[in-house]
Amino acid sequence: MTNMLSLCVLCGSRDGGDPAFREATVRLGHLMARRGVRLVYGGGSIGLMGILADSVLAAGGEVIGIIPDFLIRREVGHRRLTDLIVTTSMHDRKRRMFEMADAFVILPGGLGTLDETFEIVTWKQIKLHDAPIVVLDVNGYWEPLKALIDATITGEFAHASVRELVTFVTTPEAVFDELPVTHQQTREEILTSQL
Repeated sequence: MTNMLSLCVLCGSRDGGDPAFREATVRLGHLMARRGVRLVYGGGSIGLMGILADSVLAAGGEVIGIIPDFLIRREVGHRRLTDLIVTTSMHDRKRRMFEMADAFVILPGGLGTLDETFEIVTWKQIKLHDAPIVVLDVNGYWEPLKALIDATITGEFAHASVRELVTFVTTPEAVFDELPVTHQQTREEILTSQL
């Protein structure tokens, strides 16, 4: 499966207070594995990061974790992944995730998720990449992000076209409508095509 689509998912190292965050994360993981989409993520085994990795693995998918050495203990580096890449810094972690991704999905998360999100959106704005960035807005969690983007426009710090840098969706299923291929093969279709 060398042509497998790789999806970098940015999300929290905590579960968050709404059970819907966990449910959406598990659903996204199952859908990724079923469609033959490889997960690239921050390498942790806790919070939504761990939930996502576990759900992809449980459904038979591939997971590549990328974690800086100093966070292996704090975020409890996941030990059952397809591959765990250990970096020397946060900057290297973000660069490696960026290089390995065909598209990006943002799940609920905290300040680290916001940091990664703004960097990947800014890189798209300055044309370092043209990959889709999809925000999975579970129960309105990311409404403040949408409002902040609008505020940069109304405050005349950004052109209205910055709204086009990010797509907001409300279900895991809708994420796949925004990915860079027109037909997402299921895992069964991929395996059948290899026979």
